[in-house]
Amino acid sequence: MLVLLALALACAATTAGEGLDPAQLPAEIRDDYAVFARRCSKCHSLARPLYSTIDHDSLWEAYVNRMRRQPGSGIAPGDVAPILRFLHYYTLTRPRRDGGGGDGPLLTEGR
Repeated sequence: MLVLLALALACAATTAGEGLDPAQLPAEIRDDYAVFARRCSKCHSLARPLYSTIDHDSLWEAYVNRMRRQPGSGIAPGDVAPILRFLHYYTLTRPRRDGGGGDGPLLTEGR
């Protein structure tokens, strides 16, 4: 029981304070974001995909499938569609690095 509690706290600490504020996301994308945040933060910070220069769905699909095949990623085949839906939404709405476009959700931590 204590081990499960420690594991849950470690997972929460990994994502606390990083990523996006789910309250600023449209309701229909929040569950997809939750899958993205839970799965993708298991192996790396959320900044890695959120600040990525990937801007096309086919590239995200290849990236997510590559990450899914990593040992211990925890990304199940059923997680791929919600992750890709979130990444599609985010790619269309994120603030662009050149300062133009994107009225997307605010990141809660720096690059």
